This record gives sequence, C-alpha cells and structure tokens, in this order.
Amino acid sequence: MQIWPAIDLLGGKCVRLQQGDYQRETVFSDDPVRMAERWKQAGTNYLHLVDLDGAKDGSQVNAQVIERIVAQTGLVCQVGGGVRDQATIQRLLGMGVHRVIVGTRAQRQPEWFAEMAEAYPGHLVLGIDARDGYVATHGWLETSKVSAVDLARQISELTKTVAAIVYTDIAKDGMLSGPNFQQLQQMQQATTIPVVCSGGVTTLADIDQLMTINTHAAIVGRAIYEGQLDLVEVIRRCPQR
Repeated sequence: MQIWPAIDLLGGKCVRLQQGDYQRETVFSDDPVRMAERWKQAGTNYLHLVDLDGAKDGSQVNAQVIERIVAQTGLVCQVGGGVRDQATIQRLLGMGVHRVIVGTRAQRQPEWFAEMAEAYPGHLVLGIDARDGYVATHGWLETSKVSAVDLARQISELTKTVAAIVYTDIAKDGMLSGPNFQQLQQMQQATTIPVVCSGGVTTLADIDQLMTINTHAAIVGRAIYEGQLDLVEVIRRCPQR
C-alpha cells in the first residue's frame, strides 16, 4: 500500500484544516519545502499536495511553492485544489507533477473529466470528497446531490485511464478518529479504479486494517504532524516501491 504524506498549502504555508473548515486552521510550517524534505528523509516516495486557496476559489497562488517542492525533492507528487481546466492540468504536469487531482469539475462535467483522462492517461486522479455520502465541491464549501459511489461508477464507465480515486470522508478529515472503513469499502467495491483513503488515518492499527481490505494507498496528514503516527514506522510497516 502506498503512503502519501499530505502537505496542505494555504497562503504559501503548510497547514491543516479540521473537516475542511477554513476557520479551523492550524499552521504547521511557514516553509512547506522544508516539510517536504522532512517527509522524504523519513522514507516516503510520494507526496500529496493540496492547494487550499485553489480549492476555494480556483486561484493558483501556491504554484511556485508546488514547483519548488517537486524540483527539490524529486518525489512522486500529486496535486489537487482548483484544477478546473486543461491549462491548469498542463501547467502542473509541465512542472513535474506526476498526478493531477480533479474534483469539482469532474463532478459537474464527468464527460469532460473522462476526456482529460484519455488525453493524459495515468496522470489524472478523481478527487471525491464526501459529506454524508454525497460529493462536496469548491473546497468542501458546497455539497451536491450526487452520490459519491454513483460518481465513481459513472467515471469508471466513461474511461479506463484514471490513475486513482482519492476518497475523502470530510467528517473524518483532520479529526484523528480513524477512517470511515465502511464507506471506503463501498467505494472500493463500486469501481475498478484504485482507491486512495484520505481522512482520519491516525494509528498503525488503521494502517493495518487498510492493508487488510486491500486499499491501494493512504494519505496521512495531521497524525504525522502531531506525532500520533511516526512516518518512519508506518513505512517500515508498509514498505514502499
């Protein structure tokens, strides 16, 4: 199982939000590049980068920070937040980002997302952020009437070139309370696209259970910043390749 340490960017700083609430922000570092180097030294091959400014309003104010992280670490990076057109996809891939996550526009225009996935096979990730089982968009500020599982099924029928689904249960995100294993398994059963667990991963027992249910990858965030999880131990438990 792949392990993706998360670096959430807001105003050029490394932060974490609780349940996606921009009013419940904790700043962990003024230097996200140094934080990325820290996780590289711990043994990760991967980084999950989220542009929270972009997620909220579509801006790309953190683009320079993202480019520096990619260039200086040499890690496999995936980036999400505010990716709503082909030009942004091309720009991120052009700066060396390996996978680009699309959420809001994929939910609103699945056919467009499938077209982009075909144009960049293996490089697009479907971001599904769910609140009570329904897709949330625009930095989790809005909740749609689209079922998360239904969206996954629809994309699976439209294209076979999506690299993964990053599935986030908003109620679990940043709360250090464990993933929503039930909904995660429902998502895994609904699609052949590899599913990445995001939100709530807190303990080595969580890691073990995710491995037991054959989860493709796990994103770890607040738990490694606050010391509940030691990334070195996680990667020892779950060797990367």
